[in-house]
Amino acid sequence: MFSVTIQDETFSVEKAENLTEVNDKKIEWDLEWISDRKIHLIRNNQSLEAELISFERETKTLQIRLNNKTVSLQLKDRFDLLLEKMGMNNSAAGLVKDIKAPMPGLILELKVKPGDEVKKGDVVLILEAMKMENIIKAPGDGLVKAVKVNLKQSVEKNQVLIQF
Repeated sequence: MFSVTIQDETFSVEKAENLTEVNDKKIEWDLEWISDRKIHLIRNNQSLEAELISFERETKTLQIRLNNKTVSLQLKDRFDLLLEKMGMNNSAAGLVKDIKAPMPGLILELKVKPGDEVKKGDVVLILEAMKMENIIKAPGDGLVKAVKVNLKQSVEKNQVLIQF
């Protein structure tokens, strides 16, 4: 069992060998693979063509083209659903609250300011420690709320540098 979310509408999908149920209703269709990224589907005498445009494995998000219209799908397998039910889902894992100094050092460069939007992996500052430059990157997506340090400022380990 898994769920599929399309434009804020979630569907429960259960698949067995030749049977598919969507929201507990049996779906009968004729499915033919045209290529490794394209399928042709006939259901209720309607013909559909679907093509996979992209798949982001980390977020389980697909972009597909259905009859020349692009849609985004969010997939959750049974493990994602179980973790969500237990309140242990990863939806908040990518949210950044702050960045702390990994070691004592000196702020050499600030790459962001309040109001900037950062993506996971973006360089936010450069910290000099033991005569080495350390590039500090955003651990997740976020909007910079406050920069708590200045250029050439000395910082201690675990000191908050940037808040989101």
